[in-house]
Amino acid sequence: MPPETRTKSETPADSASSRRSRASGRVTLSDVAQAAGVSPMTVSRALRGERRVAAALVDKVREVADSLGYVPDLAARALASQKSTQVLVLVPMLSNTLFVEVLEAVHKVLFAQGYHMLIGVTHYDPAEEEQLLRAYLPMRPAGLLLTGFDHSEESRKLLAVNPVPRVHLMELREPGTGPDCYSVGFSQIAAGAEMTRHLLDKGYRRIAFCGAQLDARVMQRLEGYRQVLKQAGLYDQSLEILNPERSSLALGARQFETLLKARTTVDAIFFCNDDIAQGALLEANRMGVKVPQQVAIAGFNDLPGSDQMVPPLTTIHTPRDEVGRKAASMLLQLLAGDTVREAIVDLGFRLVPRAST
Repeated sequence: MPPETRTKSETPADSASSRRSRASGRVTLSDVAQAAGVSPMTVSRALRGERRVAAALVDKVREVADSLGYVPDLAARALASQKSTQVLVLVPMLSNTLFVEVLEAVHKVLFAQGYHMLIGVTHYDPAEEEQLLRAYLPMRPAGLLLTGFDHSEESRKLLAVNPVPRVHLMELREPGTGPDCYSVGFSQIAAGAEMTRHLLDKGYRRIAFCGAQLDARVMQRLEGYRQVLKQAGLYDQSLEILNPERSSLALGARQFETLLKARTTVDAIFFCNDDIAQGALLEANRMGVKVPQQVAIAGFNDLPGSDQMVPPLTTIHTPRDEVGRKAASMLLQLLAGDTVREAIVDLGFRLVPRAST
C-alpha cells in the first residue's frame, strides 16, 4: 500500500504484514478496513463485538468481512492480547471410539463458551507427546487437556515452565501441589480388580490376562488383576500375555489361539480392552470353542458392538462422555480463575456382566 493511502492508525509494519499476507492470498484486517472505509482498529473492535462501536457499523464491518472471506488470525490475536480461545487436547488415538467420545464431549462444553480444540495424537508414545507440546505451547493455548500422567521428563519440564491451566483425563492422582493435581477419571486399578473378582465369583480359577499397547492405563488394570489373584492365592505369572502392539481384532484372535494352545487349563481370560476381547470371541467361534462353557471371555471399556457379540461380552463400562464434559468444565473454571473445589474427580466405572462369562 503506498504511504499516501495508509490510514492514520496503520504503521509501516502493518503495511509490510499486509503485503506478506497478500502474497499468500490471505485477506487481512487492513483489507477489510479499506473496503469498509474505517480504521483497522475499528474493524478489530467491531469483529470482537465491543460496545463502543455502533451496532450499524458492526453490521457493516461484518458484512464486508464476510464478503471478502476474512478469517481472523487467532494466533496473532492471542500473542497481542495475551489471551487465547484455543485449548490443546492430547489423546492417544483417533481410531479408538473411546477417545472420539471424549473429544465430542469436550468440544460441546468448550464450544458453547467460545473455546476451540487443537487436537494432537500421541500414539501412546511419550516422545510424540513431547513433540506435540513443543509444537503447540508456543501458540499459547488457553489450557491443556492431557490423557493420563505418563509424560517424559522433558515434557514435565515443558509443562513446568509453561504454567498453562491443565486437567488430566482418564486417570486419577493423589492430591498434591501445582496443576498436576487436577484430574477427571476413575481408578484403572480398581476397575481391573473388579473384573477379576467377578470372574472369581463366577467360579473361575485359572484366569489369564491379555494386554495390548501396554500403556499406563493397561498396566494399571493388570495391577488390579494381580492384586486380587495374589490375595486369593491364585496368581500365575505364566497366564499373562502382554503384547506392545496396538489393540485390534486380529491381535485378540492371535492371543486367544496362542493362549489356548499353550495353556489348555485356562478357564477364563480377562482382555485389557474390548477390541481384543471381540477378536477373541470371533476366533473362539471359528475354532469351535464354546464360550463360556469351555472358557470365559471378558473385556474392558464397553465399546459399541460388545453387546452384539455372540455371546454378548462381559466388560467394564467407562464414563467417556462424562469424563470429557467434567474435564472441560473443570478447565473452564481454572481459566476463569475460579476455585475448583474438587481437584480430583472420580467418576467410577460399572461392571457389565453378560453371557460371555
